[in-house]
Amino acid sequence: MTVRKNIYAYFLSLAISLLLIPQTAEAQRKKIVEVPDSVPFFRGVAVSADLVGLGMVMLSDYGQYEGAVRVNLRDRYFPIVEVGLGKADHTNAMTNLRYSTSAPYGRIGIDFNLMKNKHDIYRLYGGVRYAYTSFKYDIEHPGVTDPYWGDVAEFSAKDVKAHYHWAEVVFGVEAKIWGPIHLGWSARYKRRISYKSGDIGKPWYVPGYGKNGGSRLGGTFNVILEI
Repeated sequence: MTVRKNIYAYFLSLAISLLLIPQTAEAQRKKIVEVPDSVPFFRGVAVSADLVGLGMVMLSDYGQYEGAVRVNLRDRYFPIVEVGLGKADHTNAMTNLRYSTSAPYGRIGIDFNLMKNKHDIYRLYGGVRYAYTSFKYDIEHPGVTDPYWGDVAEFSAKDVKAHYHWAEVVFGVEAKIWGPIHLGWSARYKRRISYKSGDIGKPWYVPGYGKNGGSRLGGTFNVILEI
């Protein structure tokens, strides 16, 4: 009888333990979920410079100097302001038509950290921008010679006014390299919202937007300093 009682007691204890395991696990899970995020709302400010636009200015006939200021909110939300100076000096080899401009532009928007661990040193971004530029451009041509009279008909236009509004969808990655220094790149899809091209046709290049067109693809490579 003693042995039988011990067996009954053992199985009764085992059954109670099995019933209590899910409740204990659920309590522990709730306890973990309820732990508040101790990271402060304001996490700092970052300043950055784009090297892609700088390389384009140095190696091609158009490009931009661009910098940005970004605010870090809980390592999740990143409101950002981007400003730059777009430049172009292009001569068409077929027509000898020269196009030139130099003007500022600006963008405002927000990025979202898509990583599950938002406090990681690596970040994956998705974001949006609204952008605007108001600029003037020049068109110059050496002239066309009349084959009969020999007169030269010149064609040029100075300070033609134009403006562009456009939106951007941004996807990017970023990594901490050392201390406050980060490196990051972004790919962008740009879409015109509204624009005024001027009285003589569409400009060849729009500061901050790129070569003229209804939509454009672009990118940046940024050196970032987090403060």
